[in-house]
Parts: sequence; C-alpha cells; structure tokens
Amino acid sequence: MDTKNIGLRDIEVADTKISDIDGERGKLIYRGYDILDLTKNSTFEETSYLLLNDDLPTRTELEEFKQRLIDARDMPRQMQSNMRNWRKNADPMVMLQAFVVALAGYYDDKGENDEQINYQSAINLISKMPTIVASWERVRTGKDIVDPDPRLSHAANFLNMLVGEKPDAETERIFDICLILHADHTFNASTFAAREVASTGAHMYSAVSAAIGALSGPLHGGANHEVMKMLLEIKSVDNAESWVKERLNRGEKIMGMGHAVYKTYDPRAQVLKELSKRLAKKTGQPWYDITEVVEETTIREMKKQKGIDIYPNVDLYSASLYYMLKIPPDLNTPIFAISRVAGWTSHVIEEKFARAAPKPVLYRPKATYVGKYCGPQGCEYKPIELRQ
Repeated sequence: MDTKNIGLRDIEVADTKISDIDGERGKLIYRGYDILDLTKNSTFEETSYLLLNDDLPTRTELEEFKQRLIDARDMPRQMQSNMRNWRKNADPMVMLQAFVVALAGYYDDKGENDEQINYQSAINLISKMPTIVASWERVRTGKDIVDPDPRLSHAANFLNMLVGEKPDAETERIFDICLILHADHTFNASTFAAREVASTGAHMYSAVSAAIGALSGPLHGGANHEVMKMLLEIKSVDNAESWVKERLNRGEKIMGMGHAVYKTYDPRAQVLKELSKRLAKKTGQPWYDITEVVEETTIREMKKQKGIDIYPNVDLYSASLYYMLKIPPDLNTPIFAISRVAGWTSHVIEEKFARAAPKPVLYRPKATYVGKYCGPQGCEYKPIELRQ
C-alpha cells in the first residue's frame, strides 16, 4: 500500500473557501483573513458570521446576527430535566454528543436540503452548545443551572453560566480570543467527519454530532486535557525540566508539542502563549511558567537527541489558560467544540450547497482488501460440526 494514503494524508478530497493552512510559514486563514489579525480586531460572533457567510458583516448585519445568537441560547427545559438523570461522572463529550443530536427532535429536521433551515440550525448549535456544556457542569456538581444572560457577549455568557460569576473585561476578551482561535482548522478529523455525514444528506445535528465523536478521540481533541494532566503531575517549575527529560529518554511523547501540518510555530499557539502569560500574571498561578519550561526543554532535547525541530501546538498553552479560567480539565475538549462548531456548521453548509459538483456527492473512498482468499470462488462454507 502507498503509505502516503494512510489516514488520507495529503489526499485532496474537496475544495473549500472556508479556511487554509500554510504549514511551512505558520499561517492560518479564515475566509482570506489571517487568524492573527482576527484575534486582534474581531470577536467570536463576528468571526462566526465570517465563517458562515464568506465575508465580514456590516454593523447592521453583525447586530442582527448577534441577536439571532442571543435568541437561540436557551436549551429546551425537557433536555435540562433529562440531563439531571445522567450519572454525574459521565464523559462530558459523550453527554455533548448525545444532547446535540437530540436537538433535532426539538427543531425542524425536515429541511436537510434547505439552506436557510441549515443556517438556522447552525445558529442553534453555535448558541446552544455553550448552554449544554455549562448546564452539565452545574448539574454534575450539584449546582443550580444558570440561564443565559442576553446582556452578555457569547464569551462572557458562557463563563457566567459555567461558574456563576460574570467575568471582568480582560477575562472576557481572553476567552473570546480563545474561541476565535479554535473556530476552524480546515479538513481536520472532526470537520471531515461532519462533511462526510453531510454528504449523505443527513441533517445538521447528525453531522455535528459525528464531528463531536471524532473530536472526543485522544489523537484529535483530547490532547489539551492530557496537557493539563501533565502540568498537574509536574506541579512546579523546579520539576519541569527533569520531568520532560525523563519522558523523552523513555521515548515517550510530550503532549502539546508537534503538529501534523505546521512545520514551524503554530500561529494559534503564539497567541495562546501570550494570553496564558497575561492570565498567570493576573491570577498568580504557576501554570504558564511550568508550560514554558516544558516547551523550552522539549525543543532543546528533541534537537539534541534526534535533530528534530519541534514546536508547540494549540493544545500546549490552551490547557493552562482554560485551567486559570476555572474550567475543569475534562471540559477542555467540550470547550474546543463550542468554538469549532462555527467551523463545522460552515463546512456542512458548504458541503451541501456550495460544492462545485452539479449535485451533492456522497463520499465513498475505496479500500484495498488485504484479507485472505481461499481460491477463485472464495472460501468454502463448512457446517459448524465439520469445522476444526
């Protein structure tokens, strides 16, 4: 088998206008706009509009879009009641996936091929997924659910629902930037899962549920949770260098380091590193300092041991950042999802309505059969009593 085809690496499966990565130069583009420019000037609401609509909004368009997001924040009360019946130690990603696909039972899912219905489903998901995640955190910790506050931005509203406390302006902006950074990343595993399901004609909620399932895997979205577990194990700056060296000497991987696409510094990691530093100074917590030593030691040791240049990815500094925002580590991947849903839904709409093909094309890759053959006619079926 041609090894370059393993995992569909480097295989172009579709055109997209949504985002692009230049791995050699460390660039990430949303609809033509550099991610670094968006983090300086945009908001998550505006970035979501950009991803869904292929252009930045006018002031009127942005206000109307923000109001649509606010109006869609509430989750059905029946879903909240059902949530209380779940075991409290259930995996948050399992919960999120289940409740996202359940939304189709509350809203019109008969318009799989209607672009406006899909657009409203995208609004529903971008707005309701933060409510679902925050409500689950409140339920599983025995606290009252905090209802969405229409006076707050998308970022501030989520943090308020999660911890029951409105964030200050700096904290709100830090989290808003995090959401922008995670909103899309071309044809990663979860986005491809969403597009593959959408190619069958399935509704938006099924496609996004599939994306959440893909994101839950430790090789995709679970890495930032693993980074935080690493930092908690290291405990202090004094332990960090020796901890990293011991793991590398045993041939183990350092979570949050290295990327399949970027050959230089992940541009998202650059921003997250600075945000983590700001929040560490604000809170007095040690996690940024520990992470920086992990980064520096890994870069130095990998160069010395293997001659490899390795850089942080998006997970390394997002872990400490979320922890200092009072987000439990096992919610790191759901937080990823409440941002990436803007990209997923944009890709679903593009897959269904904006492909160059004259009609929707069902993804149907070809596999190479490497199993046994017993002869030209196949294996002979023997009755069970004759089998040895």
